[in-house]
Amino acid sequence: MKCGKIRDELMGAVLSGPELATPAVQEHLATCEACAAEVASLRQTMELLDEWQTVEPSPYFSARLRARLREDHAQQAIGWLSWLRRPAVLTAAAALLAVGVGMLEGVHLKSSRDLSEARKNPPTTSAAVSDLQYLDNHADLFADFDALDDDQTETN
Repeated sequence: MKCGKIRDELMGAVLSGPELATPAVQEHLATCEACAAEVASLRQTMELLDEWQTVEPSPYFSARLRARLREDHAQQAIGWLSWLRRPAVLTAAAALLAVGVGMLEGVHLKSSRDLSEARKNPPTTSAAVSDLQYLDNHADLFADFDALDDDQTETN
């Protein structure tokens, strides 16, 4: 058997023991020193893991952990406004507020000025009538325009 195919079965040989491995795996391990060395290394690692003892936490570990989590949660709840305390943010917010108020006041002043002018000078005639009167009064100015000439549109 080739090493590439046997590598999938090596962990099974390590966990079950060399006597429970398939005959093909046993034969390959007997002839291949690299795979035999890898199995020996894996067995040594497994033996070290079997000897390893977990560390027991202190008796008040979970109580201290819960208290710390509550403190962190309380700081985060207060901390979401902490960005507002920065001078650069406050300056930018004040500038934006001033610009917004200035724009609203400018629009309000312009609209009130337009309204007062409309009240002072109410239109006496409609816009169409005043345009026709202007065209009649200045017909000599518009006589040379090709766009207004009906003969140009008929020839094209």
